Amino acid sequence: MRTVLRQWLCILLSSALLPGMLWPVALQAATVQPPAAQAMLDALTRATTAVVGIKVTAMEDARSAETLGLRRGGSGVQISQDGLILTIGYLMLEAEHIEIVTQDNRTLPARAVAYDLATGFGLLRPLLPLRGVGVAPLGSSKDLQPGETLMAVTGPQADDDGDVSMTRLVNRRAFSGSWEYHIDAALFTSPPVLAGNGNHSGAPLFNQKGELMGIGSLLVSDATGENRRLPGNMFVPVDLLRPILAELQRSGSSTQSRRPWLGITSNDQGGRIQILRVSKESPAELAGLGTGDVVLAVDDAKVATLEAFYKKLWARPAPDAEVRLTVLQGAEIKTIVLKAQDRMLSLKKPAGI
Repeated sequence: MRTVLRQWLCILLSSALLPGMLWPVALQAATVQPPAAQAMLDALTRATTAVVGIKVTAMEDARSAETLGLRRGGSGVQISQDGLILTIGYLMLEAEHIEIVTQDNRTLPARAVAYDLATGFGLLRPLLPLRGVGVAPLGSSKDLQPGETLMAVTGPQADDDGDVSMTRLVNRRAFSGSWEYHIDAALFTSPPVLAGNGNHSGAPLFNQKGELMGIGSLLVSDATGENRRLPGNMFVPVDLLRPILAELQRSGSSTQSRRPWLGITSNDQGGRIQILRVSKESPAELAGLGTGDVVLAVDDAKVATLEAFYKKLWARPAPDAEVRLTVLQGAEIKTIVLKAQDRMLSLKKPAGI
């Protein structure tokens, strides 16, 4: 990866550190490598050594297989000397087998340590010593500025050696996922990281000091959030990890993940919460909700965005609390009362959690 990093540094020098310099001159400058450039190259090189590939096989009867499949691949990054690997949590949902792939083509069995529903983070640990893999320092994304050049790294897979990609921060804003997920400050970058091969899942994002900024979650078509097409990626910032890291290692999830879950996939286009899919045997299905229904209110309080919908739902003191929804089904407005569920209890747990 060092050769790729040198090419990456050439681009960085020509576009940011050496404004106005002609491309051949920039290449020559990168070859000479002044002390600051060499320090950056060394920091980024160390960062790449902490990245691993992740291979997961889910249980045959896993409910998550309907949307995520039984076999999943992605990336992770070692964040402590004892082998703790940070990744995106959906990769390891209801996993039966987890493997870590190192950059020297070793495959090691691993176990799940934690899955945090609220942030989306997942933690893994190899069952054998993880030799020759670096440790990525946790940074903070709070000082990142729009337009800042960043590095995303994907780990190796059976048919892919992994890669280094240059990208830029486009926006930092709240993100509401269709799957009953919300964080208040996601990182959005463009151009997209390795679009098409799926390995952006769990890919670590580094700043120019080699500090870990975030973990790759998904591809997006509008990275700016301004309703114009600009493909990119959404990363979950590591700032969300720091306050809960000890709790995740101790209990397998955070307290904020114990919240009501209905089992719906929905969007909020045009100020309407429209249900796109209902999970099998979920509280929503048992209550008679279906695809095409529109949620108008929660406990008689109108909701027009996913964020408002989720926060009203999650304000309950218990995950299995009763929920009263006002719903438009066809041409009829109905009040539907259902008992929510703790999402963590509905999933088959991998060994170790």
